[in-house]
Amino acid sequence: MTTPQKLKTCLWFSNNAEEAVKYYLSIFKGSRILSELRSGDAGPGPKGSLVMAEFELHGQRLMVLNGAHQKFNETFSLVVTCETQEEVDELWSKLTADGGAESQCGWLKDRFGVSWQIVPSALIRLIQHPDPAKAGRVMQAMMQMKKIDIARIEEAAR
Repeated sequence: MTTPQKLKTCLWFSNNAEEAVKYYLSIFKGSRILSELRSGDAGPGPKGSLVMAEFELHGQRLMVLNGAHQKFNETFSLVVTCETQEEVDELWSKLTADGGAESQCGWLKDRFGVSWQIVPSALIRLIQHPDPAKAGRVMQAMMQMKKIDIARIEEAAR
């Protein structure tokens, strides 16, 4: 039996929450829908349309809500820690496809306007290095990148 997660993130979409959930489930392997609430005869929205859903991405539970005229901005982001460059590249490619946009320092927006940080664990380890000169070089290298390149930040550390 799964214990309910007490604290969850809820994303409010402009009547395209179902499309967003399907999109995220297609990107993150092993993800799943946990529950859905659909409109009945009394609404809201057309009968059968998604009102709210809870789903899981890499063990993290999220909720979506269909609303109207809401826009996301960079004050909220989802962070994905990656172990390999291949994982960084795959997520970056999928999340920026079909209208997504690259930003700086490992940040991007997907086609729904949700901000993501695609962060290699090597970056976290290296910018927290006890040698401030090494950590500084890594930080400077990262500041020049959009998608984080692990080989380049490791080279900067050396």
